[in-house]
Amino acid sequence: MPTSPWEHMRNPQVADDIDFEIKGQELQFLEIELDPGESAVAEAGALVWKDASIDMTTVFGDGSGGSDGGFMGKLLGAGKRLVTGESLFTTVFTHQGRGKARVAFASPTPGSILPIKLSDHGGTLICQKDSFLAAARGVSIGIAFQRRVMTGLFGGEGFVMQKLAGDGWVFVQMGGTVVERDLGPGEQLHVDTGCLAAYTPGIDFDLVTAGGVRSVLFGGEGLFFARLTGPGKVWIQSLPFSRLAGRMLAAAGSRGGQNRGEGSVLGGLGDFIGGND
Repeated sequence: MPTSPWEHMRNPQVADDIDFEIKGQELQFLEIELDPGESAVAEAGALVWKDASIDMTTVFGDGSGGSDGGFMGKLLGAGKRLVTGESLFTTVFTHQGRGKARVAFASPTPGSILPIKLSDHGGTLICQKDSFLAAARGVSIGIAFQRRVMTGLFGGEGFVMQKLAGDGWVFVQMGGTVVERDLGPGEQLHVDTGCLAAYTPGIDFDLVTAGGVRSVLFGGEGLFFARLTGPGKVWIQSLPFSRLAGRMLAAAGSRGGQNRGEGSVLGGLGDFIGGND
């Protein structure tokens, strides 16, 4: 019987083939079923419950390097997570018993949990910085820099987004209701910068002005829209959590705390640009 989440025999190039079920409507949680020796990786604090035969181990980085990754590989993985605003550590849940066992995770915010098989989308997904919830072991969590300076400054998600890579299942958390759009070659879609949740690497992400001066000042939609050009797939969230938090602060009659917009590097100025005031 293996004694650590890295010791059972597996192909390091292939993620564990897990079974899962997403339960609930607006406040969802994810239930993953593991065979003996299989593992799931999750963000710290996401656990709801687990069967007793599932061991829980905290690891440095994203847990994708295995026992052969070495200290430097794990340090690099942890550094990537730190850049995207995540913890240096993730938690690995490994089934050490017989038969089937289950472990459940929940998003910390109201919305939807979206399951995505990376092998169906070219092996890579670009998503907002705090969207990763869980994955089959073998999926790596990296960083994706915006190629255009203006997009990084005013694009709502800042310079850095998460890049999930591999061939297994990943589960990302998104605010409100999620809409999936397929864009053909050259087809364009304009999206509020905060509502852009994820997209495949074939999508070109740029900015377009929201309109004239009157629209910018009084339209409430901010200065820019995200202009997405196909081919590829786009996921749109109806309610970014930062927008909900901003409305709650406004309703409470206080601007206390720090409102960081949709992750913009501009801080308070991002409220005006992003249309969240």
